[in-house]
Amino acid sequence: MFTPSAKTGYREALPGVVFKTLAHGTKTLFTEFHLEKGRALPRHSHPHEQTGYLLSGAVRFTIGRECFDAKPGDCWCVEGGVEHEILILEDSVAIEVFSPVREDYLPGGTEGRI
Repeated sequence: MFTPSAKTGYREALPGVVFKTLAHGTKTLFTEFHLEKGRALPRHSHPHEQTGYLLSGAVRFTIGRECFDAKPGDCWCVEGGVEHEILILEDSVAIEVFSPVREDYLPGGTEGRI
């Protein structure tokens, strides 16, 4: 599967949080998030393992009880079922991989949720 670059195709997950699935296979899903300063992704969990990389901006990421102020170049991994939340400190762009594939993040899938 190849996905050419495009500025379209983003969906809203929450106010101030949009995402686009860039590519997916049978076991992983690769997603780009645009995060607006001052917004937050509330504490939540899902069965998918989530590994991310901050391209730009700054976020305060809490995984379980551990808190980390991420800056460009920082990475994280959230095991499936572990509660996590994000406070968006600056307009940010993050890339995340989910495994197994999140059906709700597939193009044409149901409404995206965090």
